Amino acid sequence: MNTNETVTLYRPVGPKELELIPQGGFRAFPARLPEQPILYPVLTEAYAIKIASDWNVKASGAGYVTRFRVRKPFLDGYEVQNAGGSQYQEYWIPAEDLTVFNENIVGLIEVTASFP
Repeated sequence: MNTNETVTLYRPVGPKELELIPQGGFRAFPARLPEQPILYPVLTEAYAIKIASDWNVKASGAGYVTRFRVRKPFLDGYEVQNAGGSQYQEYWIPAEDLTVFNENIVGLIEVTASFP
């Protein structure tokens, strides 16, 4: 697949979610918990680093940044959301769309950064 047909996204995760990613062969994110109705992949690594290092570390003692590619035609069905500034852009993927989202991941989910 041509990389022009995919969008590189990032997802900050905590240790519990990171432990579940290998169970999907590094090709899928785990099911959302009831209190997590939306998956929030972000558009820049800098934004993911900020969340992982600030929020995930505070909430669970560690934070990780994952990078992955998603088919652009799938993402075209969702609007980019601005979460408080142009540098804070993300997609809001409802939990009920997670299976289809995962099916549109191209390649593997990689960990690009970790924070104690």
